[in-house]
Amino acid sequence: MAELEPRNFLQPCLLLLLCEKADHGYELVSRLRPMHDGDGDAGGIYRALRGMERQGLVNSVWSASGSGPAKRTYSITPEGVAYLHELAAGLEHTHAVLHVFLDRYAGVCAASRNGRSEGSTHDRRADERRRHNGFPTPRRPHEPAVR
Repeated sequence: MAELEPRNFLQPCLLLLLCEKADHGYELVSRLRPMHDGDGDAGGIYRALRGMERQGLVNSVWSASGSGPAKRTYSITPEGVAYLHELAAGLEHTHAVLHVFLDRYAGVCAASRNGRSEGSTHDRRADERRRHNGFPTPRRPHEPAVR
């Protein structure tokens, strides 16, 4: 699971953005903000793009701009698309594991707050997971568990 730790989430985010459309580094920085909880370090994003280019996951070309200096446009390669699919599969697994953990944690916390036995809470959440094809109902971290 170390490959998909939050600090390594930048690479799949950038590959996804490039899968949507080729773009300049500055635009990628802007498009990345809603997806990535990083500090917005443009230098780190450019370093990641250069690293992915060395790996053959992305290509870049310099393009002249009508106004201003030339810009480097990045695009995803077929190898990058294949790697993005692998990363997404790993993220799906991580998503499922995290939700099982968070559901169990919420059940234990709710049971201890309400003086209930943890078994009854766990059984109810297990029934909910079965209704949602093995995935619990997503909720924000600040929302209480469904009772």
